[in-house]
Amino acid sequence: MTILQSALFFSIVAVTTALTRALPFLLFPSSKQTPKYIIYLGNVIPFAMIGMLVVYCLKNISLAAFPFGLPEIIAIAVIAVLHLWKGNTLLSIGIGTVTYMILVQFVFI
Repeated sequence: MTILQSALFFSIVAVTTALTRALPFLLFPSSKQTPKYIIYLGNVIPFAMIGMLVVYCLKNISLAAFPFGLPEIIAIAVIAVLHLWKGNTLLSIGIGTVTYMILVQFVFI
């Protein structure tokens, strides 16, 4: 890219980023009550996104071929047990990711 194209690209990215961060405050100021459907979406979307991520992560598992999905199943079990035990989402996902990476890199080669 030329210098002009690069400057234009980064300007557009910067303006778009600033706009997406400021838009909720402009659309829903603190002086007005937040619409009920926005509150509903704020409560429902995080769970829907986690569900979609789990389906996406597990979509290519083959139960007919080695390792039969064992690294994924073990990592999910670690995440579930840790989350039920500690209740810390970041810890559960972090340790689950490390567990999965160790399993696929060193155990199920």
